[in-house]
Amino acid sequence: MHDTILTNARLVLPAEVVAGSLSIVDGTIRAVDPGTTSVAAAEDLEGDYLIPGLVELHTDHLESHFSPRPGVAWNPIAAVQSHDAQIAASGITTVLDALRVGSDNDKTDVANHMRTLADAITAAGKAGRLRAEHFLHLRCEIASPNVVSEAEAFLDHPALKLVSVMDHTPGQRQFVSLDKFREYYKGKVGMSDAELDAFIAERHALHDRHAAPNRASLYHQCRNSEIVLASHDDATEAHVVEAIEAGVVLSEFPTTVEAAGAAHRAGLAVLMGAPNVVRGGSHSGNVSAIDLAEQGLLDVLSSDYIPFSLLHAAFVLPRRVASITLPEAIRLVTANPARSVGLDDRGEIAEGLSADLVRVCFEDDVPVVRAVWRKGKRVA
Repeated sequence: MHDTILTNARLVLPAEVVAGSLSIVDGTIRAVDPGTTSVAAAEDLEGDYLIPGLVELHTDHLESHFSPRPGVAWNPIAAVQSHDAQIAASGITTVLDALRVGSDNDKTDVANHMRTLADAITAAGKAGRLRAEHFLHLRCEIASPNVVSEAEAFLDHPALKLVSVMDHTPGQRQFVSLDKFREYYKGKVGMSDAELDAFIAERHALHDRHAAPNRASLYHQCRNSEIVLASHDDATEAHVVEAIEAGVVLSEFPTTVEAAGAAHRAGLAVLMGAPNVVRGGSHSGNVSAIDLAEQGLLDVLSSDYIPFSLLHAAFVLPRRVASITLPEAIRLVTANPARSVGLDDRGEIAEGLSADLVRVCFEDDVPVVRAVWRKGKRVA
């Protein structure tokens, strides 16, 4: 029996913050006690916050480690380890790595290596190389002609927890504003105006031909499994109704208050980007996550493209939204995402749950991660 005791901490519990101690036995939280302990072997956290390990549902960050420069494909195991190190150092102890399927003209060669990355994640985990626990999140671009066949190759993968159905056709959902779409893609891909016009026209043709049947096929296949379904960039109440009928339980990045409200009322977990909170608004010109939080329409935060933003957003949100307490903000990045994908053994500081923990110092505007434990083992 391995016993670890952490004391003199501000424990962020589900409904309150208390000064206290906790003990860990064999990777599980054995006891949570108020006050400090006199046990000599206890580790003094010097009054820092102790929060549950963060649970990340949607990060695209692995790709930048695998392809750090155009045309460069890094060793996949090394890329996964590099990604994992940044994830853990950001306080994330459970992560769903997003892999995209469906050909797309603006994608680089990295899109052809999704299975390689999935296998590398699995191999690195089995070899004990990783600090965080990794699962898979499949992002399916439904206007792509080959998205269904590419997705089928992953649907029996044991690490797959979540499938999101996306449609990035310009003029709808994420980019209702074509001006914003042009601004974003000019910066991302460097297309000329003429090239962008042709690209938009091609995207609309692909959508008209493939989106509806592909969406129906993907929903059907996932309903026959235990995989959690997510919709992506819902913009209207009709989008939400369509998602509900398909069995979706998670609404990722709704772009309007209308869609977020409809999803929340229907019992879907509303996920927004932590960078949206940190920046104070959406880079795409869509609804602000802070506005949704003020209206009680925010359930889950995701780091999306900046791993550290998850912790950062959780700590700054109570300062920006007076009605939200720190325990409520922490639930957005711990218990709520964990429960939405069926992970009931983590996400809270409570007896009997996994000892996934993060020591955090927060005195100014940016929190500092001082230590991370997964299943009671120090990993960062």
